Amino acid sequence: MSSFRATLLGAVLAIGAAATADAAVIVNSAIGGAPTVAGVTRDNFDDLAPGASGVFNRAGYTLTITPSGQVATGNLGGVYAAPFLSGANGNGFGAPNQADGVNTTPYLSAGSTGAVGGSAITFAFAAPQSYLGVLWGSVDTYNSLMFYSGATLLATITGSDVNAVIPSGSQAADGTAYVNLSASNAASAFDRVVFTSSSFAFEFDNVAFAPFVPTGVPVPASLALMGMGLLGLGVARRRAAKG
Repeated sequence: MSSFRATLLGAVLAIGAAATADAAVIVNSAIGGAPTVAGVTRDNFDDLAPGASGVFNRAGYTLTITPSGQVATGNLGGVYAAPFLSGANGNGFGAPNQADGVNTTPYLSAGSTGAVGGSAITFAFAAPQSYLGVLWGSVDTYNSLMFYSGATLLATITGSDVNAVIPSGSQAADGTAYVNLSASNAASAFDRVVFTSSSFAFEFDNVAFAPFVPTGVPVPASLALMGMGLLGLGVARRRAAKG
C-alpha cells in the first residue's frame, strides 16, 4: 500500500472514530426550544433554597449538588448568571408558567472544578432513561454533561455540541438554548448524568426526562416455523412409541 493511501485510510478511520465517539447521545438544541418528548417528568427546582447544596430526593431521581455547585438565583458577577427563557419555553414549568426573559426563579449552577475540585451536580435516576431536556444558560465550551450507565461513561456532551448557539457565555437570549438529549439506542439508556464546568459556571433550569421503555422483540417467522416443526416431530415420536 502506498504511503498516500495509508495516510488517507488513517484519516478516514480517525474521522469515523471522532464521529462515533459520543454517538450514544443525540443532541438537538434550539434557542426558544422546549422538550421534544411527550409525557416527560419536569423539574424547575423552585422549591429549593438559594445557596443550597447537598443531597435532595426528587421525583424519579436523587439530586446531588457538590460545592461550588449550588442552587442560584439572579446573577453574581464571575460566578453565575441566570438562563434566559424565550419562545414560551417556560410553559409547563411552574404555576403559573415561567415568563420569557431572564430567569427570575431558582436554577442550578454546577460551579467550577477549577475553583473547587469535585464541583458537580449529579442526577441519579431510579430507572434507566432515554431522554433528558435542559434549559442550558450562557453556554460555554467548558461546560460538560456526562452520561453514565452504572459506572460506564456513555457520552460526554460539551457546550461546543450545542449547535443552536455560539458557546461564548452570552447571558442574553442568544446564549441560552433548550437542549434535548436522547439515547440513540437501547444500549445507550442512562441512569446517571453529571454536570460539571472547569470554570464558572454551568447554569441550567427546567429539566425534563423520560424513562427508557423496552420494546417487545417479535419472534422471527422462521423460528416460529422451526418451533412448530419440532413440536410436530415430538408428537409423531410419541405416537410411534405407543404403537
